[in-house]
Amino acid sequence: MTDDRTPHRAPDLCVNIDHVATVRQARRTYEPDPVQAAVEAEAGGADGITVHLREDRRHIQDADLPRIKAVVRTRLNLEMAATDEMVAIAVGLRPQLSMFVPEKRQEVTTEGGLDVAGQEGRIREAVARLKGAGIAVSAFIDADERQVEACARAGFDYCEIHTGPYAHAFHDHPGGLADARTAAEHAKIVRAAAQIRGLGMRANAGHALNLANVGAVASIAGLHELHIGHAIVARAVFTGLRGAVADMKAAIAAAPRGA
Repeated sequence: MTDDRTPHRAPDLCVNIDHVATVRQARRTYEPDPVQAAVEAEAGGADGITVHLREDRRHIQDADLPRIKAVVRTRLNLEMAATDEMVAIAVGLRPQLSMFVPEKRQEVTTEGGLDVAGQEGRIREAVARLKGAGIAVSAFIDADERQVEACARAGFDYCEIHTGPYAHAFHDHPGGLADARTAAEHAKIVRAAAQIRGLGMRANAGHALNLANVGAVASIAGLHELHIGHAIVARAVFTGLRGAVADMKAAIAAAPRGA
């Protein structure tokens, strides 16, 4: 797959609405409804909606998936583990994009990228099943050359670069890219994005991005889209979801292009 994203075009924003369901599941009730969250996010300018159906079903539930797909007018991205169960669910749902992520039951949220290189054969089979159903496939990976190369061999259409190390460095060491540690993590994302595109895939990025740190990532040349959830839902507590999405879209659009 070639990437027609020019260095001068802002990346799209795909909004993860998992944590709306997290609040609902805290009371095992029916509100807030992630379906309404999808509607509000698109009204605020979201270019896509992301949901993660975890094996432990801690937030999004199976019954949410067809309801969310029915209202999404942009595109739907289903995050999931690379298991037979989840691949079968994705084939039945037919989202526009499915993304394989690592899962551990004890983790609070996704920690680190998927080790595609360490399980390439099994991952390649799962990718082929999804692509055979007409679903584009992505991998959530660390900014690591070996993982990018494995993704290309496995047939992925997209790679989403794990931006957590950059975001945490940005938070822990004030000064933005003037801080050497933050700049080093940012440089890894830049290199990975270029490698992904050079191997014929599209480059996405996400994890722990917020209004303070998103600009330097949105500036990276050729990124197709950013996946952001927690920071938007957290801001929505104070501004409403539609406004929080609009604020993030504005921050992405304001970033200088083509860094």
